[in-house]
Amino acid sequence: MKKAIFKILYNDKDITSHFDDRLISLEITDNSGFEADTISLELSDTDGKLALPKRGIELNVSFGWNDNQGLIFKNRFVVDECEHTGPPDRLTIRGKSANFRESLNVKRSQSYHDITIGEIVTQIAKRHNLDYKITDKLTNQKIEHSDQTQESDASFLTRVLSDYDAIATVKNGMLIVFLSGASKTVSGEPLPSVVITRSSGDTHTFSIADREAYTGVKAYWLDYKKASISSSASGSPNSDDKSILVGAEGNVKVLRHTYASKQNAHRAATNQWKKLQRGACQFSMTLSEGRPDLCPEMPVKVQGFKKEIDSSEWIITRCTHSITATGGYITSIELEIKL
Repeated sequence: MKKAIFKILYNDKDITSHFDDRLISLEITDNSGFEADTISLELSDTDGKLALPKRGIELNVSFGWNDNQGLIFKNRFVVDECEHTGPPDRLTIRGKSANFRESLNVKRSQSYHDITIGEIVTQIAKRHNLDYKITDKLTNQKIEHSDQTQESDASFLTRVLSDYDAIATVKNGMLIVFLSGASKTVSGEPLPSVVITRSSGDTHTFSIADREAYTGVKAYWLDYKKASISSSASGSPNSDDKSILVGAEGNVKVLRHTYASKQNAHRAATNQWKKLQRGACQFSMTLSEGRPDLCPEMPVKVQGFKKEIDSSEWIITRCTHSITATGGYITSIELEIKL
């Protein structure tokens, strides 16, 4: 009989059996970007014998099925919170992905001039004692000037990469930088595409936010030669420095940052427009049978829904895997359009 299984390691020791007859639920959420992955473990303590765990311990967690697929490692987590409630008495243990440095959210000030994205990533990774990987297409991208003013490294790097439609995240102690929606690993290998049918899902939600959709994007840059601020949006710049829009006039999004050159402003507006197009449609599903192989940035094709849904290509942005005491295992996914 097919049954959901999991494994929890503490200091490389398998402690899964400790949760026999105590597990109420085990849930992990796999996020994209600078949002830490999380774990929530709820245990029965009706006999009062459970000890409160120490904060700071690390747990390695794997999910899967007792079939040929077996277990798939999901992440390493650090316990940072515990809660005891009752009656009936329950102990809830929560944690975040290991080595996701809290220092990444500390505000600081620094100026970067005539530098590449690769050099910025290297500086930030070393500052927080993280290994790092960056896709080749971003490594040598030149940045003329950028100021980090009372802004965390996480926020600053997110803002810089947003201009290139790229994402940074920390997984298993490594700072990883890659192109959004590329569906590739940092080394350039394509992520496997999966097909999900309506029959495999319990529930789904699809929405199109037309009323709030932007019709164009505008970005500003500082023209040092003319000592004036000019504006641009994605497209080819005019020689007279007038505004250029993608789409149409109407609900135009203006980027708050002022860029050091017209080229940088155009690139930022172009990539922001792509992001807005991806975010116009939202689709989420809860799969009745958990899929431990699913993860953010994985490309997905869906079948059995409305024509507009089936004809689109999707990218997973968040996965939540949940196992309950009854042996049930479901996976909830959030997706956005792949352009």
